[in-house]
Amino acid sequence: MTHPTLAEFDAAAAFLNGVIAATPVDQSDHLTALLGHPVYLKLENLQRTGSFKIRGAAYRLSRLTEEERARGVVAASAGNHAQGVALAAQKLGIPATIFMPLGVPVPKLLATRGYGADVVLEGETFETPMRLATEFAARTGAVLIHPFDHRDVMIGQGTLGLELFDAVPDVETVVVGVGGGGLLAGVAAAVKARAAAAGRTVRVIGVQAENSAAYPPSLAAGEPVTVDTIPTIADGIAVARPGDEPFAVIKDLVDDIVTVTDDDIARALLVLLERAKQVVEPAGAVGVAAILAGKVAAAGPTVAILSGGNIDPLLLQRVVAHGLAASGRYMTIQIPLPDRPGQLARVSELLAVAGANVIEALHTRHGQGMQISEVILQLSVETRGEEHRARTIEILEDAGFHPRVMPD
Repeated sequence: MTHPTLAEFDAAAAFLNGVIAATPVDQSDHLTALLGHPVYLKLENLQRTGSFKIRGAAYRLSRLTEEERARGVVAASAGNHAQGVALAAQKLGIPATIFMPLGVPVPKLLATRGYGADVVLEGETFETPMRLATEFAARTGAVLIHPFDHRDVMIGQGTLGLELFDAVPDVETVVVGVGGGGLLAGVAAAVKARAAAAGRTVRVIGVQAENSAAYPPSLAAGEPVTVDTIPTIADGIAVARPGDEPFAVIKDLVDDIVTVTDDDIARALLVLLERAKQVVEPAGAVGVAAILAGKVAAAGPTVAILSGGNIDPLLLQRVVAHGLAASGRYMTIQIPLPDRPGQLARVSELLAVAGANVIEALHTRHGQGMQISEVILQLSVETRGEEHRARTIEILEDAGFHPRVMPD
C-alpha cells in the first residue's frame, strides 16, 4: 500500500470544507514554560460532534456508491466514531446502525442516538462491538465503516494535520494520541508531506495509554499484534490491536511511540481545565499527559492535539479528584485517636498550622481492628502540592499522631 499523498489530503480537505469546523490552535504558556519550547494546542475537542472522528467518517461515507448507501452502514465505537458516522449518515440520508460497548459515556450514547442512528449496546471493550458490527455487515449487507483501518478514514483524519501545519508553519514536533492508529497515521502522512513540500522535516510522536498499548510491541514485532488490555480512563484509545493500514504508515513515518499512565492523564485533564480552560476527554489529553510526564523530547515549536472533548460529567468529577490527588493537592487520611475530649480540636489546630484545608470529616467509633477506647478520624484535605502534603503529614506525625493516606 502506498502512503496517502498530499494531493489526497488536499482533496479531502476541500470536500470537508463546510462539513467540519476548522478548529483553532492556542498557545499554552504553562506547557511552553515546562517544555522550554513553544507549545500549541490543536483544539479538536471543539470540533463538531466533539472530536476529530467526524473528519474520517464524513469523508469515508462521501465516497460510498449509491448502491452502498442504499444498503446502509454499520460501525463499532466507544463513542466518538459513533457520533461521526451517525451525523454523516444523517446528512447523507444513509441508515446507520452503531454497536457500542456497555458503560459507554452517557453523552456519547445520547448524541449518537440523537443523530438518528440505531444503537446496540453490547460487550465490555471495543472488541465485542467490532465483532458484532462485522457480523451484522455480513448478515445484512450494510457497509462496515471501520473507525481507523481504512485509507479514506485515515485521509479524512489527516486533514487535521494540514490545519495545524497552516496554523503553526514552523512546527517541529507534533504529539498525537493513538488507539487503532487512524488519526496518527493520517496526521503523520499529511504533516510530513506538507513539511517535505516546504523543504523541511517534522517529528511526529504517538502517545498510548499504558494500560492499552498495542503499538510498542507491534512495532517491535514488525507487524500488528494483539495485546491484553487493562481498563483505562482513556477508553477512546483502548484498542487491543493496531489497524493493518494505519500500522503500515506509522511504522514508516512516526518517529516515536510513548505511553502514559492513568495518573498522567488525570493530571493532564486537570491542567487543561485550570490553565487552558478546555474540557477534554481522557483519550484526547494523552499528548499533554506525555509532555507533563517528560516523555516528549521536543526541539522547537510543538503541537499537541486535543482530539476530543466528550467526557461524561460524572467521570469528569472523578477524574478531577483523581488528578488533584495525583498532583498532591488532595488526600484522604485516616487518623486513629484516643476516645477522649479535645482530640478532634487538636488535629484541626495542627492542620491549620500546616495550612491544609479540610474539605470533609468523618468521626467514627466503628471499624475493623479498632480498640474499644479508640476512634477513627477520616479527613479529606486540600493541599498545595506534593511538598505541602508531605509537610502536613510530617506535622501530624511530629505531634504523635499516626495518619494513613488512603488510596484515592
